[in-house]
Amino acid sequence: MTETQTKNRGPEFRAAEGAMDGLREDLFRQALAYRPLPPLNPDGRLIRRLPEGLRKGVVWTPHALVLFAAFLVMMAGFAEWEFRLLMGLVPAVPVVMTLIRPVAAFWGSMLATVFCGILTGELWGAGTIGAQMVVMVVVAARTRPRTAAWMWLLTLLFGMLAEGGDPSITAPLTTLTAFALLVVAVVQIRRDAEREVTVQRTVTAVERDRRTLLEERTTIARELHDVVAHHMSVVAIQAEAAPYRVENPPPELEQAFVTIRENAVAALTELRRVLGVVRAEDYEAPDAPQPTLAALDGLLDNVRETGLETEKVITGAVRELPQGVELSAYRIVQEALSNSLRHAPGAAARVELGYVLGGLGLRVVNGPPRGLVKPSPGAGHGITGMRERVAMLNGEMTAGTTADGGYEIAVFLPVPLSQEPEARDATGSGTDTGTDTDPDATGGGTAETVVVERVQDGRA
Repeated sequence: MTETQTKNRGPEFRAAEGAMDGLREDLFRQALAYRPLPPLNPDGRLIRRLPEGLRKGVVWTPHALVLFAAFLVMMAGFAEWEFRLLMGLVPAVPVVMTLIRPVAAFWGSMLATVFCGILTGELWGAGTIGAQMVVMVVVAARTRPRTAAWMWLLTLLFGMLAEGGDPSITAPLTTLTAFALLVVAVVQIRRDAEREVTVQRTVTAVERDRRTLLEERTTIARELHDVVAHHMSVVAIQAEAAPYRVENPPPELEQAFVTIRENAVAALTELRRVLGVVRAEDYEAPDAPQPTLAALDGLLDNVRETGLETEKVITGAVRELPQGVELSAYRIVQEALSNSLRHAPGAAARVELGYVLGGLGLRVVNGPPRGLVKPSPGAGHGITGMRERVAMLNGEMTAGTTADGGYEIAVFLPVPLSQEPEARDATGSGTDTGTDTDPDATGGGTAETVVVERVQDGRA
């Protein structure tokens, strides 16, 4: 039959054809499929609470229950007056088969019923009834509701035909198994729905993390625009003014500076075009320059006004770092303190800056939450942004809980010596106190400045 003829059939014919295809797929094509029953998940909600030694045995509970059901079926068959051995063993075999070949076990149970019926002259015995019920329930639990429906219909038709229109035993058997199979189907459908919800939540979480990552990268690109644009503007201006600083410059030198200026202007144009692509529709360019570590005192003052007790420690020779490094360090401290306010209300925070040879060490740690205010739940977006900034500068970052229940963020941002500007005044903005100088700290020559600022009870 061609596909066109099938489409011209009515919906009843297509439904019947689909049902027959389902019957062939579930009970005939997969009849001998090898499907060993797996053990339970040791990380389940109930099993993981048990001791380790007991957990190894509990995972095999389904197998033990099936074998126990096979034992009960065998005992029921032994209660028959004739052919006790065969009446007990033959129905028990399909029950055991459900552990490895579930669909074949159903057909084996039907054959066992016919075999025992021929021996005793009665279709249903105690052993065959028990075997048929156990096999149908186990197979339904191991396959899907459609397979359970087909097994139930075939059992009903088989019993009615074999009993010659007087289903005195088949009717109660199929009624009881119908309720059992219905319960199994409901549990199975609910389990599949929970699994689907879990998968959807996982996919949603992955997509949310990916979107957050892209947003963080876009934010970083916007913030670094001013830094890069400033340097490129300086290059263009100096390239234009350089020929006038040399008396009678050769034409080759003038042409080289013209080329440098043209490339710098072209780079600025491309930079503005790229920024226009990543800029959101509601984005407004900042009026003030991007912050650096020199503005860290103002950030700490704002945080203290919200009630967060802070402490700042600076070690090493304070010097000016590349603007991108200082901007990233400032944003990392800003986000870390924001996390402390949200997730550890009432706790104290400590900000440590370490100026070392070849980079900047940064550490922000807060204690456990205190007081009656409950911590706010978070999605980890702040940590994602920090990691992106650190990865952009080829740095290293660790984040995790401390021994006392607080949280710690440690970052190292490398700065090659060729990129470091000249050192600036170590006293900073003049607001820090407790400055000590140790001429021997660096082997003589370069002094090490330690600046400690503490704020307690709301007073500096």
